[in-house]
Amino acid sequence: MALTRRHWWIIGVVSAVLLAVIAVAVTASFSQRSTTAAGSGSTASSSAPPATPSTASPPPSIATSAPASGTPVPSSPGKDLAAQRLAAMTLEQRVGQILMVSSPVTGADANSLYALDTLYVGNVFMKGRSTAGVEGIAAQVSALVAHVSGDRTQGARPFVATDQEGGFVQIMRGPGFEDMPQAVEQGQLAPDVLAADATRWGQQLASVGVNVNLAPVMDTVPGAAFAPQNAPIGTFGREYGYTPAGVSSHGLAFARGMLAAGVAPTAKHFPGLGRVTLNTDVSAGVTDDITVREDAYIQPFRDAVNAGVPWLMISNALYPKIDPRNLAPFSSVIVQDMVRGDLSFTGVIVSDDICDAVQVSAVPVDRRGVDFIAAGGTMALCTNQALLPQMYQGLVAAAQGDPGFAGQVDSAALLVLESKAIAGLLS
Repeated sequence: MALTRRHWWIIGVVSAVLLAVIAVAVTASFSQRSTTAAGSGSTASSSAPPATPSTASPPPSIATSAPASGTPVPSSPGKDLAAQRLAAMTLEQRVGQILMVSSPVTGADANSLYALDTLYVGNVFMKGRSTAGVEGIAAQVSALVAHVSGDRTQGARPFVATDQEGGFVQIMRGPGFEDMPQAVEQGQLAPDVLAADATRWGQQLASVGVNVNLAPVMDTVPGAAFAPQNAPIGTFGREYGYTPAGVSSHGLAFARGMLAAGVAPTAKHFPGLGRVTLNTDVSAGVTDDITVREDAYIQPFRDAVNAGVPWLMISNALYPKIDPRNLAPFSSVIVQDMVRGDLSFTGVIVSDDICDAVQVSAVPVDRRGVDFIAAGGTMALCTNQALLPQMYQGLVAAAQGDPGFAGQVDSAALLVLESKAIAGLLS
């Protein structure tokens, strides 16, 4: 039947109405999704201490976010390469990947070289102090890295770390290195200025072969009056501020600068050392009896994880309101349930030093690495290279005797290798 002009007019009106209805529905759906996304961030429980009010903007992301939980993660060349390298490794080589041994920044000693050449240890921490400048320190790092290559590590080159926070904690100095201010002074800068400064500092580290900085400190000291009593952080001006918001804004600015320079930053010392009065490096019995699992002072670490910081360090203190039985590095509640669970962190979890630290002296050396990996850690840091063999042998023996623990070693080693693939360290 032929359509008249009246028929065409009716069809046009009906089509316009339908298009309007569809547009309203789509707009409402998008609005609902946006509202849901905006409110999806985790919050502290009602029992946590109140957070200090802040008008600061949420910390900007410093890395590509990981897929949401439950989203299938497609295979990638880096993941495939890491899996291939792991499959080619012996147990001894896999254990080597989850250890970081110290070496004097002024030149490797016999103990450091034994760990690298004989025990297959795959990562190095440059310790001590040097004023040799960029040229002299680069030569030392290059000579050391030459020992971590080839068949000993299946072509996996090392993570080379140091402590370059600023102020009292700056291992590398001399020509080519700027004198970095203390974090408490960095906290007075505008975040964009600090990020630019940290980019230069990171470039100086990268120029000598350092690819991991065990910084920034994300611990919150409760106030300037308490800082002198806070032996590990406040005494040395290592805090960015006295509120979680202030620590987040400036700690993440520092981290952004490091990443921009190609150096992986490390948020430390989870779940916080800002409230203790003793230093775990030189004292035993260091206890934080205030911090709870959903504490406001954990927020800077949560912000760091949400922003994409790739490494996180665990404190050595005891937190009885979280886990009354285990020191933090040996607590699955802190390492696994909180870092992997509450924070959804997927990167490298590194211990603080668990060789020289007096806080862990009651635990046999050969058990320390085992207990850290069993708790969910990724890489054990040993700043006493003479003790490293005991930690290494403890890990090998535990894996040989317990298939379940051997699986944990494999998982940790795979994560290290995947991180190395991302960093371009798998040749």
